[in-house]
Amino acid sequence: MRNYAFIDSQNLNLGVRAAGWQLDFEKFIVYLRDKFDVEKAYLFIGYIKENRNLYQKLMGFGYTLVFKPTFRIRKGAQAVTKGNVDAELVLHTVTNLKNYGKAVIVTGDGDFHCLLEYLRNKKKLRALVVPNKYKYSYLLRNFSGYIEFASTKRMELEYKNGRHNP
Repeated sequence: MRNYAFIDSQNLNLGVRAAGWQLDFEKFIVYLRDKFDVEKAYLFIGYIKENRNLYQKLMGFGYTLVFKPTFRIRKGAQAVTKGNVDAELVLHTVTNLKNYGKAVIVTGDGDFHCLLEYLRNKKKLRALVVPNKYKYSYLLRNFSGYIEFASTKRMELEYKNGRHNP
């Protein structure tokens, strides 16, 4: 039975950007397949109608998109789009438990601590891919034996100018 990846897209994108570079999503799915034997990669993402072309590209790379409705809030003088995907990621990971060998969770968010503990106890955790080695939740340090840092893979996963990236 092959492995599934469950990806917190906002955490991945912002974590890598905070490390000073931009992720190439096409290279990332190849990395997940090659390194962790991932058959299916669920990408949890907030839905914004204007981003339909982006969603098409991501699906073309092989991601299965799971959308969360978004909403706008004011932060000072600025409007910010929010779409927290945590509940959807946990729900899909647990309800698909019988469909995959092991799970690869992609996040640096400590809110997933209980999910990671559950998967480890069930012997279903393959890896925790943390976007940024220097900026992730202290709660995830309990899983150090499972952690891979995307930020240390910059040479192989960085978007290069001249290539189209969503």
